[in-house]
Amino acid sequence: MAFRLTASVAIILLPVFVCTACVSSPGGKGVATALDTGFGDGSSAMSIVADEETSQPGTATYNCADGGMMTIQNLGTSVRILGPDGVAEELPASPSNQRSRYGQAHDAIVLDGREALVVKAGQTPLPCTR
Repeated sequence: MAFRLTASVAIILLPVFVCTACVSSPGGKGVATALDTGFGDGSSAMSIVADEETSQPGTATYNCADGGMMTIQNLGTSVRILGPDGVAEELPASPSNQRSRYGQAHDAIVLDGREALVVKAGQTPLPCTR
């Protein structure tokens, strides 16, 4: 009798546990939260490694798919782009509260880890890597 009760409760609760495993924790940082090593300050080894791999350096040179090169100086709230033609252009963060998308008017750049996607008015988007 006890086995039958335990089995029926387990069958009822199994979907609840499965669904709970699929939901991310509030304010979590994806996999890093699940693999938290508990440094005591809420950080984890996984998030430190991910930040080092994806954070943008102050100045970086990118090789683009068209064979050209460009240098991006990350100023935090804006980026300064020096193209192969020697012309510098500064783009503000767009929206201003983030640090991966920069642009104004019809020109934009999206920084994602070691990659940058450059979008200029009237041209196809240009992927670049550092």
